[in-house]
Amino acid sequence: MNRSAAMKMIRSLYSFLVLFAVCGWIVLLTGGCMVGPDYHSPSPGAPSGWNGVAEVPAAQPFVPTVGSAELTLWWKQFNDPMLTQLVEDALKANLDVKLAVARLRQARAAQGIAVAALWPTLSASTEYMRETGVPINGKVGSAQNFYQAGFDAGWEIDVFGGQRRNIESAQASTLAAVEGVSVAQVSLVAEVALDYIQLRGYQQEIVIARKNLKSQQNTALITRQRASTGLLSQLDIANADANVATTEATIPVFETSAKQSIYALSVLLARPPADLLELLAPSGNIPGVPERIPAGLPSDLLRRRADIRQTEAQLHAATALIGVATADLFPKFSLTGTLGLQSNQLSMLASSAGRIYSGGPSVTWQIFQGGAIVSNIRMQEALRDQSFITYQETVLGAFQDVENALVAFNKEQEHYKSLKDSVDANSKAADLSLQLYTEGLLDFLNVLVAQRSLYTAENALVQSSQNISTDLISLYKALGGGWETYPADTAR
Repeated sequence: MNRSAAMKMIRSLYSFLVLFAVCGWIVLLTGGCMVGPDYHSPSPGAPSGWNGVAEVPAAQPFVPTVGSAELTLWWKQFNDPMLTQLVEDALKANLDVKLAVARLRQARAAQGIAVAALWPTLSASTEYMRETGVPINGKVGSAQNFYQAGFDAGWEIDVFGGQRRNIESAQASTLAAVEGVSVAQVSLVAEVALDYIQLRGYQQEIVIARKNLKSQQNTALITRQRASTGLLSQLDIANADANVATTEATIPVFETSAKQSIYALSVLLARPPADLLELLAPSGNIPGVPERIPAGLPSDLLRRRADIRQTEAQLHAATALIGVATADLFPKFSLTGTLGLQSNQLSMLASSAGRIYSGGPSVTWQIFQGGAIVSNIRMQEALRDQSFITYQETVLGAFQDVENALVAFNKEQEHYKSLKDSVDANSKAADLSLQLYTEGLLDFLNVLVAQRSLYTAENALVQSSQNISTDLISLYKALGGGWETYPADTAR
């Protein structure tokens, strides 16, 4: 094929494609429509304010508006560098987040496939055959060569919008996948913080147990000394030893729980379970809560909660699929065309005499399918209704999460204040009873009761302090904080 013939072929192909595209778009723009329901964002009712905010203690004021930094990086409000480092490492390495990002890539690829269906297709082919003529009177016919090359184009014109509805559904599914990454990040940050708070709580209980154990061992020593002089019975010694053994038995339990919390944190950071033992084994305090607690307004929650946005995107996708199913009720229009060359001589393949072309519209219509199309529409409508119910449940659950966290946080602070008073009173009682016992003015049973009460109260105080922090974490999570830090495009 010489250069001139090649240029003619290219110009013919270009003209063919332009004409093909223009015809298709004219049909689409002049007669195209979108069957199926259009999506409208739901407008769920939201309360004007949070009931739990009115019950807040004066020492912990809630703020009516939520600052971006306060929720975006809420774990920094605890002022604990170790917690901050763990959260940031987890956001970069956690496998659940990476899985959500992979699902997002899948959704974007599916969207690309849906968009591609709206465009024409073009394929090229070449063919060579050698044929022998039919034998006549016993003589073999002469052999002939056959050469062919060309392009085939096809385009299903989206007259009734089925493909565009499919693109709409794919775009909404991609948005749902984006929010899925945010949901994974929110859950991850909360899990890391909760496990870390639990770890520090167990470590504090170990400290308290060892402190009380030392005090009880000292009391047991005093009891033995007094028993040696005949002032006490063996029963008092047995009670003192039992008190020591009971307290000592709690330490391995707390140590086990502390190590399990470290193992859980390691896995959240995509590390082997024991990888953080050296880093986190030293005892640390439970992080204190910040002075300002963001609460925001219920109406803000609908925009901030990633799970609400995710279920709404899923509702949008399900609504668009009704249009995809409805489009099957109508005929499908296509444009097809062929442009090529054929000859029995390779040297003549590019000549004008060897050019072939064909093109024209086609219509297909599924006239009878035994009711399958209508049933599919009804199925998609039912799936849309299910998505809407899921959305409503998610919204109501979000409101409940915030109210639960608020009331738990408020009441736990009241509980903590009472426990603090209890620890102070029990500490005085334990010191005084031991002093009177040493002086012979009080029997050992009173000392035993006082020491056990102090140990119980101190443990309860640590647990309450831990609960306050975990309730605040639950509040931050319920308010939808923690998802803006690492966008879905950069989380890997």
